[in-house]
Amino acid sequence: MSGGIVGEHTVVREVAGPWSLATSRTFWEGFAPAALRGQRQDDVLRTVFRVERDWSAATATIRQDGTAARITVSGDGDLDAAAEQTARFLALDVDGRGWPAVGERDPVIAAAQAELPGLRPCGFHSPYEAAAWAVLSQRLRIAQAARLRDELVGDDGAFPAPEWLRTFDADLPGRKVEYLHAVAEAALDGTFAGLRQLPAEEAIARVQRVKGLGPFAAELVVLRGANHPDGVPRHESRFEAEVAFQYGPQAITEHVSAAWRPYRTWAVLHLRAIAAARG
Repeated sequence: MSGGIVGEHTVVREVAGPWSLATSRTFWEGFAPAALRGQRQDDVLRTVFRVERDWSAATATIRQDGTAARITVSGDGDLDAAAEQTARFLALDVDGRGWPAVGERDPVIAAAQAELPGLRPCGFHSPYEAAAWAVLSQRLRIAQAARLRDELVGDDGAFPAPEWLRTFDADLPGRKVEYLHAVAEAALDGTFAGLRQLPAEEAIARVQRVKGLGPFAAELVVLRGANHPDGVPRHESRFEAEVAFQYGPQAITEHVSAAWRPYRTWAVLHLRAIAAARG
């Protein structure tokens, strides 16, 4: 919880498989919800977030030392949990030694791996933050949603804790306040806990039980919030368009993505990233 003595904790974690902090940081900085809270330094990724264990605010600073990640977290809460969460939202805790083999099976992914060496999925700090973003961004432009989110960020630089969000009241479009309350309650009752330990499809079905989170939002929560390594979105038109562009208009995503297991989310991210770079 907040209000205690601020401490600092450093963990050096060996990363199994390809990883580049520089490549991942470039992707992170182009991701609107992350860009608001990331701070640029040449060899560092720094960000502020809520620790799911106790909802305290923590600052994480990540550096790369060869094949190892040096994660330094500071705050007044559970710093061990903060370090573990940092590894999760940067996919540093996933054994990626089998990722190059996906490129050997699929030349499209091989080209993406060559273009984005060492990229690992990174995005939301937690399923809770992803769910809140899904609500804020419904029927709004990304820039508008980012401004709404920025207005909710507290003096500590972190998105507000669910205890605060469940009583939040403001004049927001549509049913956003009602849905934000539902997201906060879901975070407090454990709905978002352990999503990574489930098959992606089961995790998505669980998230859809939260009021205001439809299929698209639930996929975002699981694949970008929990950073599940092996799932494929089924309700994302831009991704489907990229599959058609890369594999042909008759390509069936379910068939194409079979070659990506158990890193389907990683492959999806690479296709999104090269599509964005292509403009």
